[in-house]
Amino acid sequence: MQVGGTMGRRLPSAPPVLSGYTYVRPLGTGGFADVFLFEQNMPRRSVAVKVLLHDVVDDDVLRSFNAEADVMARLSSHPSILTVYSASISADGRPYLVMEFCPGSYSSRDRAEPLSVGTVLNIAIRIAGALETAHRSKVLHRDIKPSNILTTTFGGPVLGDFGIAASLTGDASAELFAMSLPWSAPEVIDERTTGTVATEVWSFGATLYSLLADRAPFELPAGSAGTRAQLTQRITRAKYTGIGRADVPAALESALARMMSRDPAARPASLLECAQELQRVERALGLPLTALEVADEAWASAGTPVDFDNQEARGDVISDVVIPTLRPGPRRSMRRPASQTRAAARDDADETGRARLSPLVLILLLAGAVVVGGCATMGVLLITGLI
Repeated sequence: MQVGGTMGRRLPSAPPVLSGYTYVRPLGTGGFADVFLFEQNMPRRSVAVKVLLHDVVDDDVLRSFNAEADVMARLSSHPSILTVYSASISADGRPYLVMEFCPGSYSSRDRAEPLSVGTVLNIAIRIAGALETAHRSKVLHRDIKPSNILTTTFGGPVLGDFGIAASLTGDASAELFAMSLPWSAPEVIDERTTGTVATEVWSFGATLYSLLADRAPFELPAGSAGTRAQLTQRITRAKYTGIGRADVPAALESALARMMSRDPAARPASLLECAQELQRVERALGLPLTALEVADEAWASAGTPVDFDNQEARGDVISDVVIPTLRPGPRRSMRRPASQTRAAARDDADETGRARLSPLVLILLLAGAVVVGGCATMGVLLITGLI
């Protein structure tokens, strides 16, 4: 699924009606979901809403959708992973995700001209940090390719579409074979594995190759005939061929050849190792060193692991907890015994009488008492009796 890319051939479904959001236009279509541009009303911002199609929602699709929402929520604090804001079920029963709107991607159809070596290295190291963070959280992306590296409104690269992500620990959800052929490792195409760190390294290397060569690895040059079966055969043989650009240094070609080795054991052991090797290429070229942002091990191991088997239709939760309030309730009359009523009436009368004595009256009474009694003591006694 591509957020912010070119529309697919299928017409998009009807946009969902979401409280607090205003529909703007469609962004993209996919096999299981459509993506629409909405404007969030409070706070005001543009968002991308990914909504599942009505006729594809079954237990397996719902399980993948729940996993995607939970994985992105866990990982999107990383600066190079697409941010998810919320997830729920629309009024017509379709699950949806509300995500950061990214206006473009690094798909070849979205690029007007070839990327420089420095730009590709910068993108690669950032995305390697994102993937290393996912792996430390026991998550495999399984769909690394140029169209899933999106560009934010500020031009930064972020990794999106965790729709076929799986657990690195190999639970039941990983039994599904899912692939994007030109960027999938030979052992995935041969269905020897559904995904490992080594297959992620291969796809990462194939993606960098595509950004530099402006074509997928093992694809024939534009205009050449070739079938899908022939492409599959070339990938499974995995004979690396150079990119053919004079500005691509030998050290970078060597790094890509290692990442795309036919033997998984010959590839770098982690995305962290890939990133560090690419940093060495930057240093050799005299380029500014791209920061490698990887989550701390303590953060990655904290919290509940993502449940890839959850197939519950999870929408907004309506709380049934009664919260105390300080607002006055309706006035209620209470009958009191006659003795209490008379006593209360006397108290009210006394309070009323005292309340009616203004300061001026008190002063006049005091003056009169002093004159009549001839002493201040009498005035004090009179006042004491009145107050």
